[in-house]
Amino acid sequence: MFFFVNRYIPKFLLYCLFVSGVLTLKIQAQEKGSIVVDSLENKTFTELIDLIKISKINESVAYEIALNKSRKPNTNLAIVYSDIGYYFYKKEESERSISYLDKAIKIASVNNDDKTLCEAYKRQGNSYLQDWQNQEALDAYHKVLEMAQEKGDLKNEIVAKSNIAIVLRRMNQLDNALVDCNKLLSFIDKTSFKNGKNHVNVLTIISEVYLDLEKFDSVLKYTDIGIKMSELLDYQIAIADLYIKKGIVFYQSKDFNQALNFLYKAEGILKNLKVSKRSNQWINVNYFLASYFYDIKSYDKAINYLLETINALKESDLRKNRIIDAHVLLAKSYKEIGDGDASIHWFTRHQELQDQFQKDKDKTVNKIYDQNTQQLGDQIKKLESKRVKEQKYKEYISGILALVFLIMITVLIVYFRKQKSNKIVFNELVKKISDLETKEKIESTDRKDVAKEILIDDEKINEVLKGLLKMEEQEYFLSLDCNLRSIAKKVKTNATYLSKIINTYKAKSFNDYINDLRIDYALKRLKNDKKFRSFSISSIASEIGYKSDNSFTKHFKAKTGLNPSYYIKNIEKLHPKVQSV
Repeated sequence: MFFFVNRYIPKFLLYCLFVSGVLTLKIQAQEKGSIVVDSLENKTFTELIDLIKISKINESVAYEIALNKSRKPNTNLAIVYSDIGYYFYKKEESERSISYLDKAIKIASVNNDDKTLCEAYKRQGNSYLQDWQNQEALDAYHKVLEMAQEKGDLKNEIVAKSNIAIVLRRMNQLDNALVDCNKLLSFIDKTSFKNGKNHVNVLTIISEVYLDLEKFDSVLKYTDIGIKMSELLDYQIAIADLYIKKGIVFYQSKDFNQALNFLYKAEGILKNLKVSKRSNQWINVNYFLASYFYDIKSYDKAINYLLETINALKESDLRKNRIIDAHVLLAKSYKEIGDGDASIHWFTRHQELQDQFQKDKDKTVNKIYDQNTQQLGDQIKKLESKRVKEQKYKEYISGILALVFLIMITVLIVYFRKQKSNKIVFNELVKKISDLETKEKIESTDRKDVAKEILIDDEKINEVLKGLLKMEEQEYFLSLDCNLRSIAKKVKTNATYLSKIINTYKAKSFNDYINDLRIDYALKRLKNDKKFRSFSISSIASEIGYKSDNSFTKHFKAKTGLNPSYYIKNIEKLHPKVQSV
């Protein structure tokens, strides 16, 4: 009993103290939270909204509770949360914007407030678009489009279709984006929105699509229209955006003076408007200015522009494809100034971002496909007759067959041209081998004298060259053990010195020297030795010192322009002629 008391009672007391401490802290925290909420009771509704806007995420809950308590019965809380979400959207705090717009959507849905619901979805789509969450943006805009078409709301229909076109462009669905934009332009011309900001926005989007398609004349056409319209509206951010697009066109056309003119004009407007450095406009300006400075080899300036952009970004901004491109340009710039570590770092980061972008893109493209498939299904139900479908099917099959036929013809033409080219190369190669063999027969009797006539002042070099000649005569280069060190040992020198001598007096690297000896040997032996020709490629490779048939094939083709199998096959055809020589 005494043992039990001594051993377990102290532990029990410590446990009780710990639990009581935790409970005390919880009670204090609850009291503190209660005090915070209670202390906000004297704040007005407007003051609480302002407090939410300047608060941190973990502080906003208490303000929201107080806001809900203080609102009047006729206050539409969905509109309040929608406006707060829009406020954070303008501050480019997408995560908080989306959170408050979610609250607005839930309340508006419960209240059947379609007008507020449509506006909240539109703003949420914009926030997702800003955060490059393209699939979520697409979902939100389709909801806006559906509601707008049901209510006959032309303005929101235009906005939804414009923003859907932006998502399509981002996902490289350029043809679909272009079709939608052209329909929108025709549609706007018949409405009161003609020559307004929404009209300019559509011109901006269609300019971007043509820019991606590299149809620069069309880009300049629509940017000029947009700039004139924007100047009348004093729509400065649109003017800057359109200037940037013109700058990009002139940069791609190598008209650097014009490119710099428009890019610097856009830069000035962005500075005057105090536009966030995270904006697409700033990202594009800095990227193409950096590209220009890279082209003229001012790598430090290019690096400064790129780092200015990247350092201003949040993690979510890294999804933007221009930012992904900026990482590559930064890696190339660092490489040019000799900073290999920085170059590797930024290129690795680019690969990570590119992989993530591709995953997100695939998800969104699948979503687009599903929505387009649904629309197509609705249209198919309205087709009048089976004959039309069958006719289209026949035309489709005929087109496929024609395409397959053309491909087959093309493949055959390429094949026969290649065979003809290979035949010419083969004949020239056989002639060279025959000439070389004749020359070797004439010179073989004088080889010892030639070795003696090597006139080099340095006795050591002379000895090494004689050693190499002896190695060639003994065909040591055919050994699997043949390498720089083993030959250096045979000619009684070190590997470094031997490599320098071969570079100087053979005018090639050690590897090229050995490969040339092996391939020349293979060519002559295959030409004259029928049994050797019957060997497999792998056996031939092993016979002449290569550890793999792939290595042999690579070096054989590099020297001759032919595959070993082709050479052997055609030598066999010439065999009667070879025997008669």
